[in-house]
Amino acid sequence: MTGEDLPGDAELVVLAAGGSEHAFRTLYRAYVRPVYWLAHGLVGNPADAEEVTQETFLVAWRKLPDLDLLGDSLLPWLATICRFQSANRIRRQRRDREHTEAAADETLPSTVDVEQQVIDDRLAEAILHEVAGLGELDRAIFRLCATEGYAYQAAADELGVAHGVVRNRLSRIRTRLRTVVKEST
Repeated sequence: MTGEDLPGDAELVVLAAGGSEHAFRTLYRAYVRPVYWLAHGLVGNPADAEEVTQETFLVAWRKLPDLDLLGDSLLPWLATICRFQSANRIRRQRRDREHTEAAADETLPSTVDVEQQVIDDRLAEAILHEVAGLGELDRAIFRLCATEGYAYQAAADELGVAHGVVRNRLSRIRTRLRTVVKEST
């Protein structure tokens, strides 16, 4: 079989547009490497280049029935599709990065306020000092309810006291701590 016996791109396009997977596979094999290297040059990494290459051939498969091949080679048309697919991928990645960065920025304070940190440290020290001055049962109630998140009944069961004891004592502890907070700010 000579080179003249092999179908050209125009004939393969007509066959592939008619549904011939063999013709499309032949075109794919002929152009997958140049399309990949073009994609790699545009997107900059192998994984994205592979994705863009596959997207390029998928778009080409869908558009083949409408293609009127002007030259002897399908490569310029594939290169155009590849450029569009690469640009789309780069835009999508940029948009995803911006959304990810925006979400991360929302969870972080925008600046470090040293004065506020000093105030917060003083306030925490005052609260710890006040809690240390409580009786043993009150410290245990505060630890279980305020620090560990126990419900009144669960704390009462843990400490072996009535529900009302926990509720009343915690109310008094909170009132005491509110006074400390007001004095410290």
